[in-house]
Amino acid sequence: MASRGKYGKYLRSLIVIGDYVCINIAYLIVCAIFNFNPDLYNYLVCFFINLAYIPVLSLFSQIHNQRIVYANDVVISALESTISHAIMFVALLFFSNNIDKVWTKQIVLLYLIMVVIIPIWWITARKILKMFRSKGYNFRKVIIVGYGRTGKIMEQELQSDAGYGYKIIGIFDDKKEIANQTPHYKGSTADVAHFATLNNVDEIYCALPTVEEEKIMALTRFAEKNAIHFYIIPSMTPYLHRRLHYDSIGNVPILSIRPEPLENPINSALKRCFDILFSGLFLIFFPLILIPVAIAVKTSSPGPVFFKQKRTGLRGKEFYCYKFRTMRVNDKSDQQQATKDDPRKTKVGDFLRKTNIDELPQFWNVFKGDMSVVGPRPHMIKHTEDYSKLIDTYMLRHLVKPGITGWAQVNGYRGETKELWQMAKRVQYDVWYIENWDFFLDLKIIYLTIANTLRGEKNAY
Repeated sequence: MASRGKYGKYLRSLIVIGDYVCINIAYLIVCAIFNFNPDLYNYLVCFFINLAYIPVLSLFSQIHNQRIVYANDVVISALESTISHAIMFVALLFFSNNIDKVWTKQIVLLYLIMVVIIPIWWITARKILKMFRSKGYNFRKVIIVGYGRTGKIMEQELQSDAGYGYKIIGIFDDKKEIANQTPHYKGSTADVAHFATLNNVDEIYCALPTVEEEKIMALTRFAEKNAIHFYIIPSMTPYLHRRLHYDSIGNVPILSIRPEPLENPINSALKRCFDILFSGLFLIFFPLILIPVAIAVKTSSPGPVFFKQKRTGLRGKEFYCYKFRTMRVNDKSDQQQATKDDPRKTKVGDFLRKTNIDELPQFWNVFKGDMSVVGPRPHMIKHTEDYSKLIDTYMLRHLVKPGITGWAQVNGYRGETKELWQMAKRVQYDVWYIENWDFFLDLKIIYLTIANTLRGEKNAY
């Protein structure tokens, strides 16, 4: 017989034990490398290393209680916990007057190891836990009250992955015809209390519209009296595909429908520092690429080596975007996109486009601050004027700096947009990137860009 979620606390305890194992393995590796002797001082350091993790658990263990969480969030939380541990550990050494007895390179090596093994352990633990739950163990029995659009979306989400460990045992709605729409239908809202008590329900998700205030309050009181977790799903179905951000103004709760992680000054500073470092290192070696490419471009057709064009940037501000020239000089460059067999392209230009070498001068745009390494691709001014009238969310692309590569590009939406739906899809990916940005997403996009370039892309022309 499948097991319910009663073993959850033991599973979380195993993850915590695994954390301590990882920490001590990291310390033993450092000891082995530096040939520490097992004297009292080393035992004291080992004690401090383990002690420092106790406050970290109170700050970051909550992520282990979340059944639906993305890998990026797990990695970021693991890295934050490691940084917090470093602060606690150094503080313990300082206040115990032992800070001068530990070499800086020992501490650096310790946390370099932990930065690797802690995220790997957390990801692995979650994979194992999802596999465990997909077998029918450690599940939660849930019911959904209200089967409008919101309730249907919730049903789909809870059932989208067996590894989440949710088992829908009932859906309730006062409309009888619901019985023909879902196999989980068990009755009207008046039947919830009896059913939940009889079946030991763990969680109730209320998707009733706000006008049903009396029914919602009655369900809330019932859940509180019977120690059942109760959740109210906001009736905002057009926005349920987004990860809403909760905040409050005084005692009034508010939901932001469009979270923007890069509005956070720390995130913005991190991204800018990476852009400066990445583009700066590239520009040091850029002459090695510039000289042969410049010769090839100049011999391919008359005209300049570089092509510059006004593009739309952050907050709609225009800037000059630089590329290696890939076409013969023409009057349509600011109006017409390049096509697959575009007669304006030179043979050298065709090669530069297929290998993405033509985009490399944009690292100068990144260094200057007009662009970022990763972000929505900047479009020519005419496209901004045209598509902003046809696609409602088009201008949201300009909430962040444009990039040399982006989430839309690595998902296949690059190059020519022959039909409106292609641009709409590109915009959809760009907006998703803005709402879900984190540093590791940028690294993932850079990796995928390089992999796609080496593999070859059919839309690269």
